[in-house]
Amino acid sequence: MASDTGSDIQPKEVSLDNMGLEILLEGPEGKDFKDQPKLGTNSADSLTSRKAILTGLYFMNYRKPSKVQATALPLILKGHNLLCQSQTGTGKTACYALAMIHMVDVKLNKPQALCIAPTRELARQIIGYINTLCRFDGEICTELAIPGQIDKKSRMPFEGHIVVGTPGTVVDCLNRKIIQTEHLKILIMDEADNLLEMQGLGDQASRVRSRMPKSIQVLLFSATFSENVVNYAATFAPGAIKLTLERHELTMKGIKQIYIDCKDEEDKYRVLVDLYHTMCVGSSIIFVKKRVNANQIAERMRADGHVVAVLHSALDSVAERDEIIDAFRRGRYKSKVLITTNLLARGIDVATTSLVINYDLPRMVDDSPDYVTYLHRIGRTGRFGRSGVSVSFVHDKRSWEELKQIQAYYGVPIHLIPADHIEVLENLMKLILKNNVEVAARYGSMNKSRHAPPGEAE
Repeated sequence: MASDTGSDIQPKEVSLDNMGLEILLEGPEGKDFKDQPKLGTNSADSLTSRKAILTGLYFMNYRKPSKVQATALPLILKGHNLLCQSQTGTGKTACYALAMIHMVDVKLNKPQALCIAPTRELARQIIGYINTLCRFDGEICTELAIPGQIDKKSRMPFEGHIVVGTPGTVVDCLNRKIIQTEHLKILIMDEADNLLEMQGLGDQASRVRSRMPKSIQVLLFSATFSENVVNYAATFAPGAIKLTLERHELTMKGIKQIYIDCKDEEDKYRVLVDLYHTMCVGSSIIFVKKRVNANQIAERMRADGHVVAVLHSALDSVAERDEIIDAFRRGRYKSKVLITTNLLARGIDVATTSLVINYDLPRMVDDSPDYVTYLHRIGRTGRFGRSGVSVSFVHDKRSWEELKQIQAYYGVPIHLIPADHIEVLENLMKLILKNNVEVAARYGSMNKSRHAPPGEAE
C-alpha cells in the first residue's frame, strides 16, 4: 500500500456526467448491444417527456444525464429486463425512478410500479426522492410499505401509483391484498445483491417476485453483483440485459482512500479522538463491526466532549431510527458524527458527508474481507460530484492483510498517513471541504431536496 505525506492525495472534483466510466452491455445469448442508442447527454430534457417531472429534475439540480442514465433508460423504456451494476452516486436512483414514473397511468388509481429495498431507511429515502421529483406534478401518488408504517389490522388497498417497501412488509401487504398486483407493470429491486444474498431477504424477495404478473418488467440495480447473484437473477429477470462496470471502475474516483496504522485496539480509539479534536470534518460516519462497539465508542466520545449519534438495528423503535437518520441528514447534530454498523453501508445518501471511518474493517461471515461492504461504506462520501475521504484503521497483522487484499481486489491505492502526522489529513480535509463548498455553490445545495424523508421534501 502507498505511503504518503499528502502530496499525492489532493482532492479533485468529480462530475456525475463525466465520470470516465467504462460501461459494458451484454444481451441474452451473447446479443451485442454495443451500438444501442443512448440519450442525449447535453440536457436533462432527454430524461423525461413530462414537463412537471422535468421541472422536478431541474429543481433537484439535474442538468444532464449521467452515463448510466443515458445508457440504461433507453433499454428500460423499450421494455427490456435489466441487471444494472452502477457505483453509488452515479444516478441509478433517478434512473429507476424515472422508469417507474414513465409507466404510470395517472387516471388509474392502482399500484403500477413496485420498488423493493433491503432496509426501511433506504425505502424511506427512495420514496422521499420520488416525492421530490414529482413535487410539481400533482397527479402521481406514492405509497410506503415498511415496518411500522401500516396498521396491522388494515386491509385498505393502496391507491398510489408507485409503491416502495421492504421485502417482509411487501409480502404482508400482498397477503392482505393491500398491494393489488393486476396492474403492476414494473418491479424494481434496489441493492439487489443484498436482497438476494442476506438471510431471509432472499426468500422474501422470491415470494414477492412469484406474486407478480408474468408480463412484468424487472429491473435489478446494485453497485455490485457477485457471480452467484448474476446467475440467480436469471430467474428474476429472464433475458435481462446486463449493464456492468469493470472491477477497477467500482471504487469511487472522488474518494481519497487513507489508512492509519494503530498500535492496538485501544490506540484505535486514541487516534479516533485525536482526529476529531484536530480536524473540522463536517458530516462523518464511523463504521464499527458490532452494535456493542458502537454504543461503547459513543459513550467514550461523549465523555470526551463530542456530540455523536448512534444508529443500529437494536434501537428501541423504528421511529427512533427514523428520527436519528433524519436529524443527521439535515445536520441537526452539532458535530454531525454518526456511529453505525453496516445498517447504513448501502444506499443512504447524505451529500454533505465528507469523511467515512472504517474503525473496524468489514468481514464476511467466514471472516474473510468483505469487499462489497467496503465499497458501500466508502461510497457514503464523495457523492454527487463532491470529494470525500475514507480512513481505515489497521492495528494488527490480520487487519493489515485484510486491507492489502481490499486494495488488490479493486486495484486502487490506499495511502498511509502516520498516526503522528494527523495534520496531513487535516490539510486534506480542509481542501475537501473547500472543494465541496465550491461544488455546492455551482450546482446548488442538493441536500435540501434530494434527501427529505417522505412527505417532507423541502
